[in-house]
Amino acid sequence: MKSRNLTWLCAGLFALSSCAPQGATQPETTAPTSENAVIETILARRSIRRYTTQPVEREKLELIVKCGINAPSGLNKQPWEVRVVDNAAYIDSLTALYVKANPKVAEDTTFHNMFRNAPAVIFIASPLNGSGQLDCGLLGENMVLAAQSLGLGTCCLGGPIRFMKEASEAAPYLEKLGFSEDYTLLYAIGVGYPDESPAAKPRDESKVRFID
Repeated sequence: MKSRNLTWLCAGLFALSSCAPQGATQPETTAPTSENAVIETILARRSIRRYTTQPVEREKLELIVKCGINAPSGLNKQPWEVRVVDNAAYIDSLTALYVKANPKVAEDTTFHNMFRNAPAVIFIASPLNGSGQLDCGLLGENMVLAAQSLGLGTCCLGGPIRFMKEASEAAPYLEKLGFSEDYTLLYAIGVGYPDESPAAKPRDESKVRFID
């Protein structure tokens, strides 16, 4: 059953080349128009900070991660470690510690958890020596675009990671993720069904130049 579900979901991502294993034959390239599924997904994606309470299906999380680890990396070293948490008990108990240390966050009536209320969180670690951060960024971009194509919202998170790494009371939760000793938690991605539809923010095209 799981195999059939993953096959069906991957069919919905046929246009995302990163979902295919490296070296596989890619679909014929098409012009970048509004009818191009990849272009549409990139331009439609927004950071989501309000989610419904609907859990994210494991099959979708598995597919998102599969697309992530098919990202390119220098010399194919794949310098990342990924952990997925959709356990409400883990998220809620860690959030309770976060609220205790930052009581003002609970004054927001829309606040439910420290990961922008997302019901699932993908944690990404990179080597302690500082290498691999660019590759981990490519990994994350693949995942947020895959999530978008599946009707899910995402938000890349740094603040909660600082708390997990710096607060002694959060140490057991960081340890539970089981990253290798020579890896460090870099950032996280909240994933869930969006409960908002934010408009696109302006982009500064003056920062782009073509050099003749």
